[in-house]
Amino acid sequence: MDEERRCGACSLCCTVLRVDELRKLGGVPCPELAAPGQGCGIHATRPGICRRYRCLWLQGRLDEADRPDRLGAVLDLVSEAGMPRLAIREAEPGAYDASPRLQEIAARFRETMMVRISDQADVLDADSAYRVLLPGGAEHLVEGDRTTLRHPDGRVEVQRLRWIERLVRRAILAVRRLRIRRWPRHETRER
Repeated sequence: MDEERRCGACSLCCTVLRVDELRKLGGVPCPELAAPGQGCGIHATRPGICRRYRCLWLQGRLDEADRPDRLGAVLDLVSEAGMPRLAIREAEPGAYDASPRLQEIAARFRETMMVRISDQADVLDADSAYRVLLPGGAEHLVEGDRTTLRHPDGRVEVQRLRWIERLVRRAILAVRRLRIRRWPRHETRER
């Protein structure tokens, strides 16, 4: 039987996860992180969500060399409206484009499900761009209320939400911003 994988020096999930017990929002570095490369400062007493979380690498579903800090992204299988998708959360913007290995992994999963590529720190910014790779070769680039569709045949089209959808979206985002303001200031990332 294979030995269970351990995070080691990787702590990328410490930015990805939302940890209510620590009043830490998803997308911001955890205030309990030790010095870079040394992991969690409260590892022995870390909250339950941190204990239970297992990225694809920890689950053994990626190669040994594909640890998130080496790939430059945290990879997870998530369910959205009952459909599975691969979530690639880049540690730094552009990690996917710079990594042939990330592209290879995404291509493998893309054969059977959507692949969503985003910056791990942009979870708090609803207007941040993200990419969705679809089976069959289509790609969507979503930026705020606009989506650029790239078809496998090379066609490109830009779509924008209808005015009523834009209005509802703005109202939802305003409420979300008010809720986020309640979290302590030390939890927001400088960009």
